[in-house]
Amino acid sequence: MIESMNHNLQIIPIPAFKDNYIWLLHNVTQATVIDPGDAAPVIASLKHLNLTLTNILITHHHHDHIGGVADLLEAFPQAIVYAPALEHFAFEHIAITEQNIVHLSDLNITFSILDLPGHTLGHIAYHSAQHEILFCGDTLFGAGCGRLFEGTPTQMYHSLQKLAALPIATNVYCTHEYTMHNISFALMFEPSNQRLIDRQKNTQELRESNIPSLPSTIELELATNPYLRCNSQEIQLAAQLTNGSEIEIFSKLRELRNHY
Repeated sequence: MIESMNHNLQIIPIPAFKDNYIWLLHNVTQATVIDPGDAAPVIASLKHLNLTLTNILITHHHHDHIGGVADLLEAFPQAIVYAPALEHFAFEHIAITEQNIVHLSDLNITFSILDLPGHTLGHIAYHSAQHEILFCGDTLFGAGCGRLFEGTPTQMYHSLQKLAALPIATNVYCTHEYTMHNISFALMFEPSNQRLIDRQKNTQELRESNIPSLPSTIELELATNPYLRCNSQEIQLAAQLTNGSEIEIFSKLRELRNHY
């Protein structure tokens, strides 16, 4: 699948491992990749499209997001790597936080950085308001969110609220194909949510045709993602927390999802 953002910029998912997507942005000549856990499929795609890799964007330190960086830098030594300042990496990189912006001059795109502790403590996302795109790593998934490996439920809840506040037309590019499983879980708590029912049908059709369920949009996530809907009375009732705070409801949903 190729999604054309405008006449000059395209975004392609490169499948990796069991369910990862490495996102490739290009302008027909130069390319940037996000979270390359494996170099081989990236190099194959670059060769096939006759592209030069100029930048690598990293959201967090987990191996399935950085495992291919060393080999990519060997193949494309001029490529610049951007990675979260609060995490440690063995490769050379420019360390960034929410205080920074990343301007990719070859692709004529600027990203603001969002600090999103939760999945890991230093996790970041890349947001371009101009192009209405968000690369959010393992913080927000289709109808779900990442596990809490390092952060607290409160940190993750606030990180998700930060994403929920982005313009609703923002296209959400996360890095795992978890959408169908997440929807099944979400339907346990909001079985009468028609948008969620429709999303399950649409996602199933996409996956049966081997088409990614991503990108999503902030609007779709607000309508169907239980972690962004902790104020839903139906969810509160199903979670048996009718008097709970939104953070308490989020914590319970995330804990239940760990065993689903």
